[in-house]
Amino acid sequence: MRNGFITKRTIPGTKFVTAAEAVLCIDSGSTLVTGGFIGSGFPESLAIALEQLFLENNPLSSSKGPTGLTLVYAGGQGDAGERGLNHLAHPGLLSCIIGGHWGLIPKLQQLAVSNQIEAYNLPQGVISQLFRDIAAHRPGLITQVGLGTFVDPRQRGGSLNERSKRALLELIKIDDTDYLFYKAFPVHTCLLRGTSADERGNITMEREALTLDSLSIAMATHNSGGNVIVQVERLAKGGSLKSREVQIPGILVDYVVLAERPEYHMQTFAEPYSAVFSGELLAPPVNQHKSALDSKKVIVRRAALELCAHDIVNLGVGIPEGLAKLADEENIDDLMTLTAEPGVIGGIPASGLNFGAATNAEAILDQPYQFDFYDGGGLDIAILGMAQVDVKGNVNVSLFNGHLAGAGGFISISQNTQRLIFVGTFCAGVQEINVTSGKLEIKLEGKTKKFIKAVEQITFNAELAVARNQSVLYVTERCVFRLTAVGPELIEIAPEIDLDNDILALMDFKPSVSPYLKNMDMRIFSQIPMRLRKDLLNKHGF
Repeated sequence: MRNGFITKRTIPGTKFVTAAEAVLCIDSGSTLVTGGFIGSGFPESLAIALEQLFLENNPLSSSKGPTGLTLVYAGGQGDAGERGLNHLAHPGLLSCIIGGHWGLIPKLQQLAVSNQIEAYNLPQGVISQLFRDIAAHRPGLITQVGLGTFVDPRQRGGSLNERSKRALLELIKIDDTDYLFYKAFPVHTCLLRGTSADERGNITMEREALTLDSLSIAMATHNSGGNVIVQVERLAKGGSLKSREVQIPGILVDYVVLAERPEYHMQTFAEPYSAVFSGELLAPPVNQHKSALDSKKVIVRRAALELCAHDIVNLGVGIPEGLAKLADEENIDDLMTLTAEPGVIGGIPASGLNFGAATNAEAILDQPYQFDFYDGGGLDIAILGMAQVDVKGNVNVSLFNGHLAGAGGFISISQNTQRLIFVGTFCAGVQEINVTSGKLEIKLEGKTKKFIKAVEQITFNAELAVARNQSVLYVTERCVFRLTAVGPELIEIAPEIDLDNDILALMDFKPSVSPYLKNMDMRIFSQIPMRLRKDLLNKHGF
C-alpha cells in the first residue's frame, strides 16, 4: 500500500475475462465496494465467483484466497436468503463491513451481532454521496445527516458491536452550527453491473431498473488506483453504443465479465426482466383487484388522508409500500409524484424484492442525486415504518429486539422532510386483527410492545424534529399520535377501541391525551373506496 492506495494487481491481456479471473484482482486486506439495491444492479456472478475463490482457497488450509476484506455498500443487497452479499458471509473473507442497510443479508447480520467482524451502519445516502468525494480526492463529506441519531459520534458513531471502534466520522462546527464529517477512504476494487459493454469497456444500462451510484463508485475506484470490474449480459462492437446511453465510460473500466447464467443477471431478485421497469415500455392501465381490508390497509388509508395534491412523496419499505397500490385503487396516483430512494421519480413504485424499481417512472436519477434532492428538503411528505417509539417520540427502525435491519435511507429522509408519517401496527409479533362492520376486532394481540420508555437506538431524533418544526404523526391501526414538544400526544382512536385496555395498557409510558381526542375517519374501516380523489382536489379548491 502506498499513500493509502494499493498497487493495482492486473490480469495481462484483454479487458474481457471470466468472473473467476476477475476476482483474482482482489487483494487480501483491501477495500471492496459493491453496487446494487436489493437485486437491482447487483453483480451476482461476481459475488459467486468471489465466494468460490475464497472457499477453494480456505484460509484455514492454504491461505491463498483473499481474506480480511473491508466491504462497503450503500443500498441493501440481498434477498433475505442466499443471494446478493449473503455469498460473502464466510468467517475470514471479511474483516469489516460498512453498510447502509442490513435487513436483507441475514448471514452477514450474524457475523456482526456475534462480534466476529467489525460492523458499521451509516446512512445509505451518505455512503452513496461519499463515493463522489472519494472520486474527487476530497477529504470527506460534510452534512447534518445523522446528527442526534446512533450514527452521531456522541452516541455510537454507527458502530454495531463492541469490536467496532473506528472513528469513521467526526462532529465539527461551522459558524457555530453542528455538522458531521464522514471521512473518505480509498477504494481498491469495485464490483458493478450494467447491461451492455463494447470492446472499449463502455457500459450502458438500458435493461436495468436503476442506475444507482455505479458511475460514482467506478470513478472513486479508478481515481483510487483500484480495479473496476463490471458484469454485463451482452457485448457490442466498439463504438456501436450510443454515447448518451453510456453510464460508465470505458476509461474507468478495467475488466468486463459476461454473466455466466441468466439467473445471475436478473433485473431484480424477483423479475428476470420487466420492460416497464427499464422504461422500454409503458404499462397500460390495468383493472387491479382491490386489496383485502386488513390492519395494514387501515394504516395506509389513514396515512393517505394526510396527502395533498401535487405532493412529492417518499415511501419506505414494508407497510408504506401499500400506499402505491392504494393510490391506484383510489385513482389518485396522478395527483402526486411517488419516489423511491435509489433514484425513481414518478410512476408506481414496486414492492417486495422489486422494491426500488417502478412501473412507468418519469425519471431515474443516479442515487447520490436522489439523496441530494432529499437532503435539500425536496420532498413534501414521507411515509416510513416504525419498529419502536419512545416517550420522547424518538423512532428506531435500525436495531431492535435482536434484529439488525440497518437505517438505509431512513435517516436522510426523516431528518429532511417537513411532513412525516410513521406507520406500523400498534404491537409487534403474531396477531389477529379483523376489520368488520366498520370497526376493528382484536382477536389476538401482538406480544411485543412498540411504544416503550426508551428506544434501543435512535434512528429518528424527536427533539431535533421539534426544533425543525417538522409535522410528525405516528399512525397505527387503532390510534394516531402526533409529536409535541413533550412527546407523542394521542389525537385519534379507532371506533369501539377501549382507550385503557387496547392502548394505554399496552404502552410502557403514558402519553398525553388530547382534550379533543376524536374517532378515526369511519371511511378507513369501510369495504368501499374512500373517494380520496375528491378530498385531495378539495384541499386545493378544485
